[in-house]
Amino acid sequence: MRTVRRTRTAHPRGRAAAAALAALALAAGCSGSGGRNAEDAASDAAGRTADTPRMTIGMVSHSGEGDTFWDIVQTGAEQAAKKDNVKFLYANDKEGSRQAELVRSMTDQKVDGLIVTLAKPQALKSAVQAAVRAGIPVITINSGGEFSKAYGALTHIGQDETVAGRAVGDELTARHRKKALCIVHEQGNVSLEDRCAGVRKAFRGTVENLNVDGTNAPSSQSSIEAKLQSDEDIDAIVTLGAPMAAISIKAREQAGSAAQLATFDLNAAVVKGLKAKEITFAVDQQPYLQGYEAVDLLWLNRTNANVLGGGRPVLTGPAVVTGKDVPELAEYTARGTR
Repeated sequence: MRTVRRTRTAHPRGRAAAAALAALALAAGCSGSGGRNAEDAASDAAGRTADTPRMTIGMVSHSGEGDTFWDIVQTGAEQAAKKDNVKFLYANDKEGSRQAELVRSMTDQKVDGLIVTLAKPQALKSAVQAAVRAGIPVITINSGGEFSKAYGALTHIGQDETVAGRAVGDELTARHRKKALCIVHEQGNVSLEDRCAGVRKAFRGTVENLNVDGTNAPSSQSSIEAKLQSDEDIDAIVTLGAPMAAISIKAREQAGSAAQLATFDLNAAVVKGLKAKEITFAVDQQPYLQGYEAVDLLWLNRTNANVLGGGRPVLTGPAVVTGKDVPELAEYTARGTR
């Protein structure tokens, strides 16, 4: 288990926003007589901290160690926290029962808001509901969106995993693939299961799931390599996370397979793979946005009673990304925000 705690501060809202607008207006009026221009004033305003009361927001995810996806989520959350005068706490564990204990720990700390993933929803149910009963607003992100409302969360932020899977299935069909291997790197994760199910629903070929241990790269590579060697009909590989894409590239090479590779999620390595044509396409769910919006929405709920979604999830994806998108995305993946 890894637990990280960070403190950040942030951008003007409420009275601070009015002050920023006044500064912009003043700058615009003086720009012709040697005063600072509006761009300079806007830059100054962007560096200020919200003047709302300090609050603490905790996030508890199901991330395993070394998953770059969650680094991007945290970056988004930390930048929103900096803007919103929020102390941000982060903890994670891939085991559902231990994740639930982390949620209870955050509840005991009386945080002002909680962000929780529901990859293993039944394990988290009682802990999330206890937080809600304690008066802590909860936003769920990334996984288990269909359980969010029932557990008492304000809203869910992420992508519809079945829809995302269908997008992959449609794309594989358009590329005339016949048999796809869908690699599940975390057994029991409902989001990963939904992705493969979505691929299966839309793809006109056949889909076979392969379970691997995503925290053990050598073992995962060996399993994928062996499957590709034993079944030469596989002409497409679908990985459900960016780190597994890199492992699958090596396995495919060692197996001597010509299968096309598609992956869910982006990072710098995936963009590099798209550019080198080692990866055919990727599905982006914008993890930075999931972290950023979750913190920002909890802050808005506390300071202005705002709730987004109208009872439905706030969608951040899916979007199919190919090599032609690399020039636009490379800058953002290099800095860890896509």
